[in-house]
Amino acid sequence: MYLKTNKKQLIISQLEKKFQKIEIPIINIGDSIKMGILIQEGSKERIQNVEGVVISKHNSQLNTTITIRKVLQNIGVERVYLIHSPRIKTIQIVKRAKIRRAKLYYLRSRSGKATRLKQKFH
Repeated sequence: MYLKTNKKQLIISQLEKKFQKIEIPIINIGDSIKMGILIQEGSKERIQNVEGVVISKHNSQLNTTITIRKVLQNIGVERVYLIHSPRIKTIQIVKRAKIRRAKLYYLRSRSGKATRLKQKFH
């Protein structure tokens, strides 16, 4: 039974490697990033830029996701994105932050200047 599951995992990992993006920058929690996402409106397609802070990351090979938080008109908006999705065209890191936690969920309860993170200079 162990050999069967090991073979299945090997086949799945080989299949996933075909769809993984290679040119993705290393994204850490606390980074402010700008992403270009392909949006379809009717028969037309355009690229819309989304900017925000990465508050969590879930590493799982092809299914790696990041949660981005931004504030629009005094309302916090969070959205989960699949990193290896074909809809995501560009990922650019605007600035990095020095943090001590794995998830930045505490930013949800803060507003204004309290949401600022210390910048990390590399």
